[in-house]
Amino acid sequence: MQRIYLDYNASTPIAPEVAEAMKPFLTDYYGNPSTSHWAGKPARQAFEKARQQVANLLGCEPDEIIFTSGGSESNNHALKGVFFALKEKGSHIITTQIEHPAIINPCKFLEKLGAKVTYVGVDRYGQVSPTDIEQAITHETILISVMHANNEVGTIQPIADIAKIAKKYGVLLHTDAAQSVGKIPTRVDELGVDLLSVAGHKVYAPKGIGALYIKRGTQLEPFVHGAGHEGGRRAGTENILLAVGLGKACELAAEHLNDAKIKDLRDYFWDELKKHFKEDIVLNGHPEECIPNTVSVSFIGKVGQDILENIPELAASTGSACHSGMVQLSSVLRAMEVEEHVGKGTIRFSLGRYTTKEEIDQVVRRLKESV
Repeated sequence: MQRIYLDYNASTPIAPEVAEAMKPFLTDYYGNPSTSHWAGKPARQAFEKARQQVANLLGCEPDEIIFTSGGSESNNHALKGVFFALKEKGSHIITTQIEHPAIINPCKFLEKLGAKVTYVGVDRYGQVSPTDIEQAITHETILISVMHANNEVGTIQPIADIAKIAKKYGVLLHTDAAQSVGKIPTRVDELGVDLLSVAGHKVYAPKGIGALYIKRGTQLEPFVHGAGHEGGRRAGTENILLAVGLGKACELAAEHLNDAKIKDLRDYFWDELKKHFKEDIVLNGHPEECIPNTVSVSFIGKVGQDILENIPELAASTGSACHSGMVQLSSVLRAMEVEEHVGKGTIRFSLGRYTTKEEIDQVVRRLKESV
């Protein structure tokens, strides 16, 4: 069996078109974009073009986009920026139990500084209830942060419904859209969010680049203090090379949004798994409201890590960690109240732009042998 990559939710390869767009900025355009001479102007033009490309995908204005080092920085900037900007108004933040560590850990840090954080639970599909979010709001609530799509099981959250609630109470809403950008529509006007995080390496751009959408008028303390880069919102000389890559990746993502190929392959994969494993396999996450590339399944009574170790050619992720012979379920599976004998056999397969039907058939065959 050839090497097969089904871990696109962890990281995507750099698209050839993205690599091609970046090449001139490795050799020819080296000027500082903050300068006004001949060397700086092309860099500035490329940087602003990239900002426009990101804005086009999100359906916002270019000046509402700042570039960051990735999804984690974008999330940290949103959470800490709101807390420090609005702490005189209140210190309460609402999030969910299934967020990425780039949300959970900043919240834990802010709790040390006096923030009060409510971690709302989810149902068995990994979906949060807007009613539960509303019931958690207090007069001190300044921010709600709910991921758009879960990285482990793929469940899509009802962000637009939560946005209506946030607006009703005058609370800012942030969504970590690292797993949804490029897979499903993420127009900020349709979602109704004030802040949205993008991670480049989830959308066929390089690692080390991301973006944060900041709705006009939103108060946010800068995450990095220094000179007045990014309209004074993020100090540091701009990374033109990687920004150009993210811009091109977002342009490509817009072109691929209506392509049903990945969803069709995902559905075929799940049908094949059901056919061969029958009652010995279950699907994790929402059966319908799920990003179109993700299949999180549990092989009942098995250990996901053991299965993958028997198929070294396959790149995929487990839903549990094994330490000293003990299997520990992820926080997402625990929040979904997945039983241990089921959850420990979890494997997340995430498909991408370059996945083929032949690869899926090979994986199914090897899984039958391994399990």
